[in-house]
Amino acid sequence: MPEAGIQRRGRPKCVPDNAQCELIVNCARRLFVKKGYGATTTDDIAAECKISKQTLYRLFSGKAALFRAVVETHRQKWLALPRADDNLPMAESLAQIFMVDISDEADEERVDVIRLVLAEGRNFPELAEILKQYGSEFSRAALAGWLALQCTRGRLKPQDTMATAQMLMDMVFGAIIMKNVGDMDWPAGEQRRNHVRNCIDIFLHGVCHDGGVPNPRT
Repeated sequence: MPEAGIQRRGRPKCVPDNAQCELIVNCARRLFVKKGYGATTTDDIAAECKISKQTLYRLFSGKAALFRAVVETHRQKWLALPRADDNLPMAESLAQIFMVDISDEADEERVDVIRLVLAEGRNFPELAEILKQYGSEFSRAALAGWLALQCTRGRLKPQDTMATAQMLMDMVFGAIIMKNVGDMDWPAGEQRRNHVRNCIDIFLHGVCHDGGVPNPRT
């Protein structure tokens, strides 16, 4: 019998796989952003997570699988979709979908993965394909589905919603790509909020006073 007040050391509690995966993915994202994808090893990730490589490889087949999980985990930071249908004005619904009021810290997290791909995509072309397949295409399809619903409700005129979704995403997030070549900067704070709302306003209403109807004489 153990003495009173002395607690026996038992076997360590097992961490559920879903919690372990979340920890590993968060550590991998931080290291990918900090060190770069190419410079980060699975040894680095295992050490950062304080787990064995055996545990890491039991849950993920390698770095590419980890990057895919990073993209899948963080794509909800791009668009707040799916969402329940609502009767808000279109501009406000889209502002919520594009998370216009997201904090600067959370916004930085949602763009750092894209910047990583832009920086290292030439040496690791699989990154762009993973981002496209499990990030941007998924988000575009979700936005297109929401736009299609608005068409059926008569809030938007019938259109190719997949192409329209891509156009709107390019308008809002295109500055992230342009920053990489030095032409534009992705804004922060109030500037970012104004940028997103301006993109939505131009998308919904255009920039012409006459509603966009061209003058045949001009």
